[in-house]
Amino acid sequence: MVKAPVFDWLDEQYERRLAAGLVRTLRPRPADGAPVDLAGNDYLGLARHPEVTAAAAEAARCWGAGSTGSRLVTGSTELHARLERELAEFCGFEAALVFSSGYTANLAAVTALSAAPGGDSLLVSDEGNHASLIDGCRLSRAARAVVPHADPEAVRKELAGHRGHALVITDSVFSVDGDAAPLAELARVCRAEGAALLVDDAHGLGLLGEGGRGALHGAGLAGAGDMVATVTLSKSLGSQGGAVLGPARVIRHLVSNARTFIFDTGLVPAAAGAALAALQLLRAEPWRAERTREVARELHRRLTGAGLRATRPDAAVVSVRAPSPEAAVRWAADCRTAGLAVGCFRPPSVPDGISRLRLTARADLTDAQVAAAVDTILRTAPATA
Repeated sequence: MVKAPVFDWLDEQYERRLAAGLVRTLRPRPADGAPVDLAGNDYLGLARHPEVTAAAAEAARCWGAGSTGSRLVTGSTELHARLERELAEFCGFEAALVFSSGYTANLAAVTALSAAPGGDSLLVSDEGNHASLIDGCRLSRAARAVVPHADPEAVRKELAGHRGHALVITDSVFSVDGDAAPLAELARVCRAEGAALLVDDAHGLGLLGEGGRGALHGAGLAGAGDMVATVTLSKSLGSQGGAVLGPARVIRHLVSNARTFIFDTGLVPAAAGAALAALQLLRAEPWRAERTREVARELHRRLTGAGLRATRPDAAVVSVRAPSPEAAVRWAADCRTAGLAVGCFRPPSVPDGISRLRLTARADLTDAQVAAAVDTILRTAPATA
């Protein structure tokens, strides 16, 4: 008897996803990109800045194309150490540790900081958190509680009956709708209940706080002994990689205990060099943070003024609701044909099951480009949007 091929179930799943309008497709972008890009996360417009690309090229020439090993073996360079020092100082923290991605930084922070002795740790996670935070919770051996979105009182209730180590986990700015977490209220709850607060500031660094120093800096919480932040270098800093920022003893613990630090190849020198150059540009040109937020507010004003349902941005992200996954895909494709790149978020990437166009503001967009982008979105919108 011949058994069916073991991967037939993949074809069946594909057909179901295709019928539901949920198939993902890779579309390599051309070197010159779309005429107007509201899809990428290059918020400050630094990914192609000549000083950033020159720094990446120089780092590759000096240190080589690859990092050659894990950070604990041969993967640490003087660039990594300098980037860590300058990131920590800029954001107001005691120390920082650079990872190969924001995803691995989040996995490290959640898993390593929830492994307190005694096995009585509790993770309290916002239901809107990024997938990397969710995966960190799943990989952790700690007890987990998922609380309603941006609800400090729900966090307090989960912490109230727990007597062991507890870690509250939240995005600073949520990646789907672009709304900000109530960090000050969450910090008060954590301190009242003896918990630590871990904030993924991927969408806050470069946009929030004084000169783009991040959401925790803006809330007056940066540098506190019970606060830890994670960031990515691939959004506002236009490069690649991630970092954890916090008290020096937290960073010391991660170096010896975080599996995605110990066993992962280090961030390539070119990315470290590019991120360092971008950070220096952000210091010199703090106007980029305000300009990005200004563009996001203008997108929201124009789109809602025309009758579309768009989220009010707290940083750079504006989401526009679509009537169905299929409609969202067609809408994004029509925008792309017209020369406008937009994001398209569908289940399971969205926690509420509602499909969206996801627009990301950029500091280097002109007023004319913003107006043209809005016109394209409106012209291509489904009749029921």
